[in-house]
Amino acid sequence: MNEHERAELARLLPPPARPELSADRHRLLRGHLMSEIRETKPARVRRGKLGWVAVPALAGGLALAVVLTAGGGEGSPQKQQQVQSRTTGDTTLNAAPAAAVQLLTQVADTAAGKPDQKPGKNQFVYVDSLVSFATVNLATGESTIDEPHRRQIWLSADGSQWGVLKEEGRSHETGERKPGDTRPAPRTDGGEWVDPTTKPSLNAPTYAYLAGLPTDPDALLKKIYTETKGQGRTPDQEAFTTIGDLLREQLAPPAVSAALYRAAAKIPGVTVIDDSVDASGRHGVAVAHVDGGVRSEWIFDPKTHEFLGERLVVVGEGSDLGKPGTVSGHSAVLGRTVTAQAGEEPKQKNA
Repeated sequence: MNEHERAELARLLPPPARPELSADRHRLLRGHLMSEIRETKPARVRRGKLGWVAVPALAGGLALAVVLTAGGGEGSPQKQQQVQSRTTGDTTLNAAPAAAVQLLTQVADTAAGKPDQKPGKNQFVYVDSLVSFATVNLATGESTIDEPHRRQIWLSADGSQWGVLKEEGRSHETGERKPGDTRPAPRTDGGEWVDPTTKPSLNAPTYAYLAGLPTDPDALLKKIYTETKGQGRTPDQEAFTTIGDLLREQLAPPAVSAALYRAAAKIPGVTVIDDSVDASGRHGVAVAHVDGGVRSEWIFDPKTHEFLGERLVVVGEGSDLGKPGTVSGHSAVLGRTVTAQAGEEPKQKNA
């Protein structure tokens, strides 16, 4: 068969079927969404559900993957204490097991004691991190893990300004612009523009938006459940994921950060993992929530209770992200501060 015949046959045959995305692959997509979703057209990045970007993947692991054991330890489900409950008005909010409540209370106390950097209207929130993504082949189901790489983002404090994203290994805008394109001129420093956030929300927060959230944990959690109703696989997992999204690549007033952690302590199913590892190799203690056979972890320094990063671990059979014990994504926050100029790296980075 010559080249012309092959081309003609290809034209006549129906296109290959596109496999439906499973829940695991949707999770991956939201992941690089977790901090990325901001990728739409080339070199145009939009704010949205944070996470990391997947397929090319939700934050991935690499050789730092930790194989889970089935034994005891405070992180194992059989060791967790009985779930408590609390009622606010006509809404019952369940609390996590006591170990998770204790850890999140310590984390909240640490967050509440930090100074409020209060970025001005024309300033930017800067977050410097390491991320690693799992890439899933939708045809074969096979996944591979990238090496951790650097990611820097500058986000407008009130959403009115264009932000900047710089990430190693990402392709950047090189082609011509279409008529009516309102973006600034292409950047020459390897970065790409992040769209202004004209309608801040739980799914697309700004510092100004976060500053207006309730600081009462019960009221805050009720708002999160109400505004995310119908999203995600379960209400509890969506609430846990949403709080992680709000804390990941943003900066919130100390009172709000503390309230978010205290609210997370009221989500059913939140547990403690005694030892976890972020994308930079730092060990810490984590709070976690399992959904669909994948465990989402927030990792904290065991002594200072500062947020270190996140990790996703497969814990159930049949996951598209790998076998139990596979680390399908993780990140590490290296610095977080306020800057006056998008795209310029600050001299001092407060984690």
